[in-house]
Amino acid sequence: MARFDRRGFLKLSGGGALAATTGGMAAILASGRAPAFAQATTLHWLRWNDFVPASDQLLRREIVGECEKALGIKLNLETINGNDIQARVTSAVQSGSGPDIVCVLNNWAQLYGESLTDVSDIADEIGKAQGGFYETSKTVANDGKKWIGVPWCIVGLQIAYRKSWFEEIGYSGGTFPETWDQYRDAGKKLKAMNRPIGQTLGHTFGDAPAFCYPYLWSFGGKEVEADGKTVVLDSPATVESVKFMLAFWKDAHDEGGLAWDDSNNNRAFLSGTCCATLNGASIYIEALRKPDQYKTEKGTVMKDDILHAALPKGSGGQFSYHVPFTNMLMRYSKNQDAAKKFLRWIHSNEVYEKWFVSQKGFSVGPTTEWEKHKIWNEDPIMLPYKQAARTGRFAGFEGPSTRKAAEVVTKYIIVDMYAKAVQGMRPEDSVKWAHSELLKIYGS
Repeated sequence: MARFDRRGFLKLSGGGALAATTGGMAAILASGRAPAFAQATTLHWLRWNDFVPASDQLLRREIVGECEKALGIKLNLETINGNDIQARVTSAVQSGSGPDIVCVLNNWAQLYGESLTDVSDIADEIGKAQGGFYETSKTVANDGKKWIGVPWCIVGLQIAYRKSWFEEIGYSGGTFPETWDQYRDAGKKLKAMNRPIGQTLGHTFGDAPAFCYPYLWSFGGKEVEADGKTVVLDSPATVESVKFMLAFWKDAHDEGGLAWDDSNNNRAFLSGTCCATLNGASIYIEALRKPDQYKTEKGTVMKDDILHAALPKGSGGQFSYHVPFTNMLMRYSKNQDAAKKFLRWIHSNEVYEKWFVSQKGFSVGPTTEWEKHKIWNEDPIMLPYKQAARTGRFAGFEGPSTRKAAEVVTKYIIVDMYAKAVQGMRPEDSVKWAHSELLKIYGS
Protein backbone atom coordinates (compact mmCIF):
# COMPACT_ATOMS: atom_id res chain seq x y z
CA MET A 1 0.00 0.00 0.00
CA ALA A 2 1.35 3.43 -0.92
CA ARG A 3 2.94 5.49 1.80
CA PHE A 4 2.32 9.19 2.16
CA ASP A 5 4.89 11.74 3.27
CA ARG A 6 4.31 15.37 4.10
CA ARG A 7 5.54 16.62 0.74
CA GLY A 8 3.29 14.27 -1.17
CA PHE A 9 0.32 15.22 0.96
CA LEU A 10 0.85 18.92 0.32
CA LYS A 11 1.10 18.30 -3.43
CA LEU A 12 -2.14 16.33 -3.44
CA SER A 13 -3.79 19.03 -1.34
CA GLY A 14 -2.70 21.81 -3.60
CA GLY A 15 -0.19 23.14 -1.02
CA GLY A 16 3.46 23.92 -1.57
CA ALA A 17 6.09 26.55 -1.20
CA LEU A 18 5.22 30.15 -2.02
CA ALA A 19 6.62 31.11 -5.41
CA ALA A 20 9.60 33.35 -4.89
CA THR A 21 9.03 35.65 -7.84
CA THR A 22 10.35 39.18 -7.70
CA GLY A 23 6.88 40.71 -7.86
CA GLY A 24 5.46 38.35 -5.26
CA MET A 25 8.27 38.94 -2.79
CA ALA A 26 8.06 42.69 -3.31
CA ALA A 27 4.35 42.63 -2.53
CA ILE A 28 4.96 40.71 0.69
CA LEU A 29 7.68 43.11 1.81
CA ALA A 30 5.49 46.09 0.99
CA SER A 31 2.62 44.72 3.05
CA GLY A 32 4.74 44.41 6.17
CA ARG A 33 3.29 40.95 6.91
CA ALA A 34 5.09 37.63 7.15
CA PRO A 35 4.43 35.20 4.27
CA ALA A 36 1.41 32.90 4.79
CA PHE A 37 2.32 29.23 4.81
CA ALA A 38 -0.17 26.35 4.37
CA GLN A 39 -1.96 25.44 7.58
CA ALA A 40 -1.98 21.78 8.58
CA THR A 41 -5.41 20.15 8.39
CA THR A 42 -6.85 19.09 11.75
CA LEU A 43 -8.73 15.79 11.71
CA HIS A 44 -11.01 14.77 14.59
CA TRP A 45 -11.15 11.00 15.27
CA LEU A 46 -13.63 9.79 17.91
CA ARG A 47 -13.07 6.34 19.46
CA TRP A 48 -13.94 4.33 22.56
CA ASN A 49 -11.80 4.15 25.68
CA ASP A 50 -9.92 0.96 24.86
CA PHE A 51 -9.98 -1.87 27.36
CA VAL A 52 -6.26 -2.25 26.61
CA PRO A 53 -4.81 1.03 27.95
CA ALA A 54 -1.51 0.50 26.15
CA SER A 55 -3.29 0.89 22.81
CA ASP A 56 -4.72 4.31 23.65
CA GLN A 57 -1.31 5.35 24.96
CA LEU A 58 0.29 4.26 21.69
CA LEU A 59 -2.18 6.30 19.64
CA ARG A 60 -1.60 9.41 21.73
CA ARG A 61 2.15 9.16 22.20
CA GLU A 62 3.22 7.88 18.79
CA ILE A 63 0.54 7.70 16.13
CA VAL A 64 -0.66 11.29 16.54
CA GLY A 65 2.86 12.62 15.98
CA GLU A 66 3.64 10.23 13.16
CA CYS A 67 0.43 11.24 11.42
CA GLU A 68 1.47 14.86 11.28
CA LYS A 69 4.97 13.99 10.06
CA ALA A 70 3.74 11.61 7.37
CA LEU A 71 0.62 13.41 6.18
CA GLY A 72 0.79 16.95 7.46
CA ILE A 73 -2.43 16.24 9.37
CA LYS A 74 -2.91 17.23 13.00
CA LEU A 75 -4.85 14.39 14.56
CA ASN A 76 -7.30 15.31 17.31
CA LEU A 77 -7.86 11.96 19.01
CA GLU A 78 -10.84 11.82 21.36
CA THR A 79 -11.81 8.73 23.36
CA ILE A 80 -15.06 8.21 25.28
CA ASN A 81 -17.00 5.35 26.85
CA GLY A 82 -18.20 2.98 24.15
CA ASN A 83 -21.78 3.18 25.39
CA ASP A 84 -21.77 6.96 24.76
CA ILE A 85 -20.68 6.86 21.13
CA GLN A 86 -24.13 6.52 19.58
CA ALA A 87 -25.44 9.60 21.34
CA ARG A 88 -22.47 11.59 20.04
CA VAL A 89 -22.99 10.37 16.48
CA THR A 90 -26.70 11.14 16.56
CA SER A 91 -26.03 14.66 17.83
CA ALA A 92 -23.34 15.24 15.21
CA VAL A 93 -25.57 14.06 12.36
CA GLN A 94 -28.43 16.28 13.50
CA SER A 95 -26.21 19.35 13.83
CA GLY A 96 -24.14 18.64 10.73
CA SER A 97 -20.88 19.03 12.61
CA GLY A 98 -18.65 16.96 14.82
CA PRO A 99 -15.88 14.38 14.47
CA ASP A 100 -14.62 13.73 10.94
CA ILE A 101 -14.19 10.01 11.62
CA VAL A 102 -16.00 7.93 14.23
CA CYS A 103 -15.04 4.39 15.18
CA VAL A 104 -18.30 2.59 15.99
CA LEU A 105 -19.08 -0.89 17.29
CA ASN A 106 -21.28 -3.77 16.23
CA ASN A 107 -23.40 -2.99 13.15
CA TRP A 108 -24.06 0.62 14.17
CA ALA A 109 -22.71 1.95 10.87
CA GLN A 110 -25.83 0.56 9.20
CA LEU A 111 -27.92 3.05 11.20
CA TYR A 112 -26.15 6.05 9.71
CA GLY A 113 -25.65 4.96 6.09
CA GLU A 114 -27.22 8.07 4.55
CA SER A 115 -24.93 10.31 6.60
CA LEU A 116 -21.69 8.55 5.65
CA THR A 117 -19.20 8.93 2.83
CA ASP A 118 -18.74 6.06 0.40
CA VAL A 119 -15.31 4.62 1.24
CA SER A 120 -15.39 1.67 -1.17
CA ASP A 121 -12.12 2.70 -2.80
CA ILE A 122 -10.27 2.53 0.52
CA ALA A 123 -11.92 -0.65 1.80
CA ASP A 124 -11.37 -2.46 -1.49
CA GLU A 125 -7.66 -1.56 -1.44
CA ILE A 126 -7.22 -2.79 2.12
CA GLY A 127 -9.15 -6.00 1.52
CA LYS A 128 -7.14 -6.89 -1.57
CA ALA A 129 -3.83 -6.10 0.09
CA GLN A 130 -4.52 -8.00 3.33
CA GLY A 131 -6.14 -11.29 2.38
CA GLY A 132 -9.77 -10.21 2.35
CA PHE A 133 -12.13 -9.09 5.10
CA TYR A 134 -13.82 -11.44 7.51
CA GLU A 135 -17.50 -11.89 6.78
CA THR A 136 -18.43 -10.10 10.01
CA SER A 137 -16.43 -7.02 8.99
CA LYS A 138 -18.07 -6.96 5.59
CA THR A 139 -21.53 -7.53 7.03
CA VAL A 140 -21.44 -4.51 9.31
CA ALA A 141 -19.54 -2.06 7.08
CA ASN A 142 -21.10 -2.72 3.67
CA ASP A 143 -24.73 -1.95 2.81
CA GLY A 144 -24.81 -4.42 -0.08
CA LYS A 145 -23.88 -1.82 -2.68
CA LYS A 146 -20.95 0.05 -1.21
CA TRP A 147 -18.68 0.29 1.82
CA ILE A 148 -20.16 2.73 4.32
CA GLY A 149 -17.21 2.32 6.66
CA VAL A 150 -13.68 0.97 6.80
CA PRO A 151 -13.50 -2.08 9.11
CA TRP A 152 -11.01 -1.48 11.92
CA CYS A 153 -10.90 -4.69 13.96
CA ILE A 154 -12.91 -7.43 15.62
CA VAL A 155 -12.79 -8.07 19.36
CA GLY A 156 -13.03 -11.81 19.89
CA LEU A 157 -15.29 -12.99 22.71
CA GLN A 158 -14.47 -16.10 24.72
CA ILE A 159 -15.26 -17.28 28.22
CA ALA A 160 -12.48 -16.40 30.64
CA TYR A 161 -12.51 -18.88 33.51
CA ARG A 162 -10.58 -19.82 36.63
CA LYS A 163 -8.71 -23.01 35.80
CA SER A 164 -8.17 -24.15 39.40
CA TRP A 165 -11.81 -23.62 40.40
CA PHE A 166 -13.11 -25.70 37.51
CA GLU A 167 -10.55 -28.38 38.32
CA GLU A 168 -12.03 -28.58 41.82
CA ILE A 169 -15.38 -29.67 40.33
CA GLY A 170 -13.93 -32.16 37.86
CA TYR A 171 -12.80 -30.22 34.80
CA SER A 172 -9.13 -31.11 34.81
CA GLY A 173 -6.47 -30.50 32.18
CA GLY A 174 -7.90 -27.20 31.04
CA THR A 175 -11.24 -28.68 29.99
CA PHE A 176 -14.48 -26.68 30.12
CA PRO A 177 -18.20 -27.55 29.98
CA GLU A 178 -19.20 -28.32 26.40
CA THR A 179 -22.98 -27.97 26.72
CA TRP A 180 -25.31 -25.53 28.46
CA ASP A 181 -26.51 -28.28 30.78
CA GLN A 182 -22.94 -28.97 31.84
CA TYR A 183 -22.20 -25.27 32.26
CA ARG A 184 -25.31 -24.82 34.39
CA ASP A 185 -24.32 -27.78 36.58
CA ALA A 186 -20.76 -26.48 36.97
CA GLY A 187 -21.97 -22.99 37.72
CA LYS A 188 -24.41 -24.29 40.32
CA LYS A 189 -21.61 -26.08 42.16
CA LEU A 190 -19.34 -23.06 42.03
CA LYS A 191 -22.07 -20.63 43.09
CA ALA A 192 -22.61 -22.77 46.17
CA MET A 193 -18.95 -22.03 46.92
CA ASN A 194 -19.55 -18.25 46.44
CA ARG A 195 -17.95 -18.42 43.00
CA PRO A 196 -20.84 -17.71 40.59
CA ILE A 197 -20.74 -17.12 36.85
CA GLY A 198 -20.57 -13.42 36.03
CA GLN A 199 -22.66 -12.33 33.05
CA THR A 200 -24.33 -9.06 32.15
CA LEU A 201 -27.90 -8.80 30.89
CA GLY A 202 -27.68 -5.02 30.88
CA HIS A 203 -27.76 -2.34 28.21
CA THR A 204 -24.12 -2.45 27.26
CA PHE A 205 -22.61 -2.77 23.80
CA GLY A 206 -20.36 -5.82 24.06
CA ASP A 207 -20.80 -8.67 26.49
CA ALA A 208 -24.61 -8.63 26.70
CA PRO A 209 -25.46 -9.08 22.98
CA ALA A 210 -22.38 -11.24 22.47
CA PHE A 211 -23.82 -13.67 25.03
CA CYS A 212 -27.55 -13.50 24.29
CA TYR A 213 -27.47 -13.86 20.51
CA PRO A 214 -25.31 -17.04 20.37
CA TYR A 215 -27.31 -18.42 23.29
CA LEU A 216 -30.54 -17.90 21.31
CA TRP A 217 -29.08 -19.48 18.16
CA SER A 218 -27.75 -22.48 20.07
CA PHE A 219 -31.30 -23.42 21.01
CA GLY A 220 -32.43 -23.03 17.40
CA GLY A 221 -34.01 -19.59 17.79
CA LYS A 222 -33.62 -16.76 15.28
CA GLU A 223 -34.94 -13.27 14.65
CA VAL A 224 -36.07 -13.45 11.03
CA GLU A 225 -36.13 -15.77 8.05
CA ALA A 226 -33.50 -15.59 5.33
CA ASP A 227 -35.61 -13.02 3.47
CA GLY A 228 -34.72 -10.52 6.18
CA LYS A 229 -38.38 -9.59 6.55
CA THR A 230 -40.35 -12.40 8.16
CA VAL A 231 -40.08 -12.19 11.97
CA VAL A 232 -39.98 -15.66 13.54
CA LEU A 233 -38.61 -14.97 17.01
CA ASP A 234 -41.70 -16.33 18.78
CA SER A 235 -40.97 -20.03 18.39
CA PRO A 236 -40.79 -23.11 20.66
CA ALA A 237 -36.99 -22.96 20.41
CA THR A 238 -36.84 -19.37 21.66
CA VAL A 239 -39.29 -20.07 24.48
CA GLU A 240 -37.21 -23.07 25.53
CA SER A 241 -34.06 -20.91 25.62
CA VAL A 242 -35.80 -18.44 27.93
CA LYS A 243 -37.12 -21.17 30.21
CA PHE A 244 -33.64 -22.67 30.51
CA MET A 245 -32.21 -19.22 31.26
CA LEU A 246 -34.50 -18.82 34.28
CA ALA A 247 -33.04 -21.81 36.11
CA PHE A 248 -29.54 -21.22 34.75
CA TRP A 249 -29.54 -17.65 36.03
CA LYS A 250 -30.86 -18.50 39.48
CA ASP A 251 -28.73 -21.59 39.97
CA ALA A 252 -25.40 -20.43 38.61
CA HIS A 253 -25.11 -16.65 38.11
CA ASP A 254 -24.33 -13.56 40.10
CA GLU A 255 -27.83 -12.08 39.84
CA GLY A 256 -26.45 -8.56 40.12
CA GLY A 257 -25.28 -9.00 36.54
CA LEU A 258 -28.58 -7.55 35.36
CA ALA A 259 -27.11 -4.09 35.97
CA TRP A 260 -23.54 -4.71 34.80
CA ASP A 261 -21.83 -2.96 31.93
CA ASP A 262 -18.80 -4.23 30.00
CA SER A 263 -16.37 -3.43 32.79
CA ASN A 264 -18.19 -4.81 35.84
CA ASN A 265 -17.45 -8.40 34.92
CA ASN A 266 -13.76 -7.58 34.47
CA ARG A 267 -13.60 -6.19 37.97
CA ALA A 268 -15.58 -9.09 39.42
CA PHE A 269 -13.32 -11.67 37.83
CA LEU A 270 -10.08 -9.95 38.80
CA SER A 271 -11.30 -9.49 42.38
CA GLY A 272 -12.06 -13.21 42.63
CA THR A 273 -15.86 -12.94 42.95
CA CYS A 274 -16.86 -14.85 39.80
CA CYS A 275 -15.60 -18.08 38.27
CA ALA A 276 -16.19 -17.36 34.59
CA THR A 277 -17.44 -14.63 32.28
CA LEU A 278 -17.83 -14.01 28.56
CA ASN A 279 -15.31 -11.35 27.64
CA GLY A 280 -12.62 -10.19 25.31
CA ALA A 281 -9.10 -11.00 26.41
CA SER A 282 -8.84 -7.81 28.46
CA ILE A 283 -9.15 -9.66 31.79
CA TYR A 284 -6.15 -11.84 31.05
CA ILE A 285 -4.17 -8.98 29.51
CA GLU A 286 -4.76 -6.82 32.60
CA ALA A 287 -3.70 -9.68 34.89
CA LEU A 288 -0.63 -10.15 32.71
CA ARG A 289 0.17 -6.44 32.89
CA LYS A 290 -0.11 -6.25 36.69
CA PRO A 291 0.83 -9.65 38.10
CA ASP A 292 1.64 -8.25 41.53
CA GLN A 293 -1.76 -6.61 41.85
CA TYR A 294 -4.01 -9.48 40.78
CA LYS A 295 -3.62 -12.55 42.95
CA THR A 296 -5.68 -15.66 43.67
CA GLU A 297 -7.05 -16.50 47.11
CA LYS A 298 -3.93 -18.65 47.54
CA GLY A 299 -1.61 -15.72 46.87
CA THR A 300 -0.45 -16.93 43.45
CA VAL A 301 -0.58 -14.67 40.39
CA MET A 302 -4.01 -14.58 38.78
CA LYS A 303 -2.66 -14.66 35.22
CA ASP A 304 -1.54 -18.26 35.67
CA ASP A 305 -5.04 -19.35 36.64
CA ILE A 306 -6.92 -17.97 33.61
CA LEU A 307 -7.92 -19.95 30.54
CA HIS A 308 -10.32 -19.25 27.66
CA ALA A 309 -13.09 -21.33 26.10
CA ALA A 310 -15.88 -20.93 23.57
CA LEU A 311 -19.53 -20.60 24.58
CA PRO A 312 -21.18 -24.01 25.10
CA LYS A 313 -23.38 -25.70 22.54
CA GLY A 314 -27.10 -26.37 22.65
CA SER A 315 -29.55 -28.51 20.72
CA GLY A 316 -29.31 -26.12 17.78
CA GLY A 317 -25.52 -25.99 17.63
CA GLN A 318 -22.60 -23.92 18.91
CA PHE A 319 -22.15 -20.28 17.92
CA SER A 320 -20.33 -17.10 18.73
CA TYR A 321 -20.75 -13.36 18.26
CA HIS A 322 -17.67 -11.17 18.14
CA VAL A 323 -17.69 -7.39 18.29
CA PRO A 324 -16.58 -5.61 15.11
CA PHE A 325 -15.38 -2.01 14.96
CA THR A 326 -15.74 0.26 11.92
CA ASN A 327 -14.38 3.70 11.07
CA MET A 328 -17.09 5.89 9.57
CA LEU A 329 -16.18 8.98 7.54
CA MET A 330 -18.98 11.44 8.19
CA ARG A 331 -20.47 13.09 5.12
CA TYR A 332 -20.68 16.47 6.85
CA SER A 333 -16.90 16.52 7.31
CA LYS A 334 -15.13 19.35 5.48
CA ASN A 335 -11.92 17.28 5.48
CA GLN A 336 -12.92 14.47 3.12
CA ASP A 337 -9.63 14.19 1.24
CA ALA A 338 -7.51 14.38 4.39
CA ALA A 339 -9.72 11.83 6.12
CA LYS A 340 -9.35 9.36 3.26
CA LYS A 341 -5.58 9.81 3.25
CA PHE A 342 -5.56 9.19 6.98
CA LEU A 343 -7.65 6.01 6.71
CA ARG A 344 -5.33 4.61 4.04
CA TRP A 345 -2.31 5.48 6.15
CA ILE A 346 -3.56 4.15 9.51
CA HIS A 347 -4.57 0.84 7.88
CA SER A 348 -1.24 0.36 6.10
CA ASN A 349 0.65 -2.67 7.38
CA GLU A 350 3.48 -0.66 8.92
CA VAL A 351 1.24 1.68 10.93
CA TYR A 352 -1.62 -0.68 11.80
CA GLU A 353 0.82 -3.34 13.02
CA LYS A 354 1.96 -1.10 15.86
CA TRP A 355 -1.59 -0.81 17.16
CA PHE A 356 -2.31 -4.49 16.51
CA VAL A 357 0.72 -5.59 18.55
CA SER A 358 -0.26 -3.27 21.41
CA GLN A 359 -3.58 -5.15 21.66
CA LYS A 360 -1.78 -8.44 22.43
CA GLY A 361 -4.60 -10.41 20.81
CA PHE A 362 -7.52 -8.54 22.39
CA SER A 363 -8.48 -7.51 18.84
CA VAL A 364 -7.91 -9.39 15.64
CA GLY A 365 -7.50 -7.46 12.42
CA PRO A 366 -10.49 -6.94 10.10
CA THR A 367 -8.72 -9.02 7.44
CA THR A 368 -7.37 -12.57 7.51
CA GLU A 369 -3.77 -11.42 6.98
CA TRP A 370 -3.35 -10.68 10.70
CA GLU A 371 -3.85 -14.32 11.67
CA LYS A 372 -0.33 -14.89 10.34
CA HIS A 373 1.29 -12.40 12.68
CA LYS A 374 4.03 -13.67 14.98
CA ILE A 375 2.24 -12.31 18.04
CA TRP A 376 0.10 -15.45 18.10
CA ASN A 377 3.22 -17.52 18.80
CA GLU A 378 4.03 -15.59 21.98
CA ASP A 379 1.33 -16.76 24.41
CA PRO A 380 -0.66 -20.01 24.07
CA ILE A 381 -3.34 -18.67 26.45
CA MET A 382 -4.35 -16.25 23.69
CA LEU A 383 -4.61 -18.81 20.89
CA PRO A 384 -8.42 -19.26 21.21
CA TYR A 385 -8.74 -15.68 19.96
CA LYS A 386 -6.56 -16.10 16.88
CA GLN A 387 -9.28 -17.38 14.54
CA ALA A 388 -12.31 -16.41 16.60
CA ALA A 389 -13.56 -14.04 13.91
CA ARG A 390 -13.95 -16.92 11.46
CA THR A 391 -16.61 -18.54 13.63
CA GLY A 392 -18.80 -15.53 14.26
CA ARG A 393 -22.41 -15.12 13.24
CA PHE A 394 -23.99 -11.70 13.51
CA ALA A 395 -27.24 -10.05 14.57
CA GLY A 396 -30.16 -10.31 12.18
CA PHE A 397 -29.82 -14.03 11.56
CA GLU A 398 -31.16 -15.71 9.48
CA GLY A 399 -31.39 -12.58 7.37
CA PRO A 400 -28.69 -9.99 6.64
CA SER A 401 -27.39 -7.66 9.33
CA THR A 402 -29.14 -4.59 7.94
CA ARG A 403 -30.16 -1.27 9.43
CA LYS A 404 -33.19 -2.98 10.94
CA ALA A 405 -31.00 -5.60 12.61
CA ALA A 406 -28.80 -2.79 13.92
CA GLU A 407 -31.85 -1.10 15.43
CA VAL A 408 -32.73 -4.33 17.24
CA VAL A 409 -29.21 -4.52 18.66
CA THR A 410 -29.25 -0.85 19.67
CA LYS A 411 -32.56 -1.23 21.50
CA TYR A 412 -31.30 -4.37 23.29
CA ILE A 413 -34.48 -6.27 22.44
CA ILE A 414 -32.93 -9.76 22.50
CA VAL A 415 -31.02 -8.96 25.69
CA ASP A 416 -34.17 -7.59 27.34
CA MET A 417 -36.14 -10.69 26.35
CA TYR A 418 -33.96 -12.68 28.75
CA ALA A 419 -33.63 -9.90 31.33
CA LYS A 420 -37.40 -9.48 31.62
CA ALA A 421 -37.83 -13.20 32.18
CA VAL A 422 -35.25 -13.48 34.95
CA GLN A 423 -36.92 -10.48 36.58
CA GLY A 424 -40.24 -12.30 36.74
CA MET A 425 -42.04 -12.12 33.38
CA ARG A 426 -43.37 -15.44 32.08
CA PRO A 427 -41.01 -16.84 29.38
CA GLU A 428 -43.84 -16.99 26.86
CA ASP A 429 -44.72 -13.36 27.54
CA SER A 430 -41.15 -12.11 27.31
CA VAL A 431 -40.80 -13.82 23.93
CA LYS A 432 -44.11 -12.36 22.70
CA TRP A 433 -42.97 -8.91 23.85
CA ALA A 434 -39.66 -9.21 21.97
CA HIS A 435 -41.42 -10.59 18.88
CA SER A 436 -43.81 -7.62 18.85
CA GLU A 437 -40.87 -5.19 19.16
CA LEU A 438 -39.20 -6.81 16.15
CA LEU A 439 -42.43 -6.50 14.17
CA LYS A 440 -42.41 -2.75 14.81
CA ILE A 441 -38.95 -2.59 13.25
CA TYR A 442 -39.23 -5.13 10.44
CA GLY A 443 -42.92 -4.58 9.71
CA SER A 444 -45.74 -7.09 10.03
